[in-house]
Amino acid sequence: MPLHPQAATLLEMIAAFGDPPLVESTPEQARAVRAARQRPSTEPIHECRDLDAGGVPARLYRPDDRPGLGLVVYFHGGGWVLGSIDSHDAVCRALANGSGHAVLSVDYRLAPEHPFPAGLEDALSATRWAHANAAEIGCDPARLGVGGDSAGGNLAAVVALLAPVPLAHQLLVYPVTDCTRSQPSYTHNAEGPFLTREGMGWFIDHYLSGDEGTIDDPLVSPLFAPDHLLAATPPAFVLTAELDPLRDEGDAYAARLTAAGVPTSHLRMSGMFHGFFSLADFLDDGRIAHAAAAAAVRAVLGR
Repeated sequence: MPLHPQAATLLEMIAAFGDPPLVESTPEQARAVRAARQRPSTEPIHECRDLDAGGVPARLYRPDDRPGLGLVVYFHGGGWVLGSIDSHDAVCRALANGSGHAVLSVDYRLAPEHPFPAGLEDALSATRWAHANAAEIGCDPARLGVGGDSAGGNLAAVVALLAPVPLAHQLLVYPVTDCTRSQPSYTHNAEGPFLTREGMGWFIDHYLSGDEGTIDDPLVSPLFAPDHLLAATPPAFVLTAELDPLRDEGDAYAARLTAAGVPTSHLRMSGMFHGFFSLADFLDDGRIAHAAAAAAVRAVLGR
């Protein structure tokens, strides 16, 4: 279907800012532009505090003071180059409140200053820390999941494959799973909106600028993981967007998980574009997607 009318209006507003194209910007310039557009969240939360997750900066969100909450270790999007725990504060508040479980948002190192595998190493370290210290932050280590959007969804998927600790769930929001950029949606949605084929190349080039990893390495592109690793991952919720270059690789990953016997729920949002999950203040479908993600977490981790 065509772009949803709310999405079209929002994208027209974003275009009116006149920001330079991503691919013509340095990472520092792109980060400055994103920071200038960032809006603080107004959603209340019972507890929000910064902490050190095994040497990795992180932020803990708790919806209430009940002991033994489940915990989602969340990795923000931004192409491994942009984003922070501040940029995804609203997403994590909504996920914690909606699911009734705690969220630990991870401020992993960014490329190109810290190319692959630095961000992944931080994701693994924070997940290990969350499991070892869950009780200290009022959570149940047996109800531990990982999640993320876009590049953060990539990190969550790879952490689930590597399984550094027992995991109960994986929440993958339009995840990067195939950095070859060869899926049909890279042609169908090459010009976006919002994320383009060329822009995704800019992100991947920065992420892999350290000469470690390749575009078809399963630690970079989890769609290439062997069946036995996929089969051992926890139940999954995969969300994709119709007008997203990453649509088909997310759909394909959900299909491979299902074929491997992993209980998997998959929701594709029609008329939506990459990034809409972080724009729920402006999009009804963003709020619907938040509710669906929270319900998926709640269905696995309990109440």
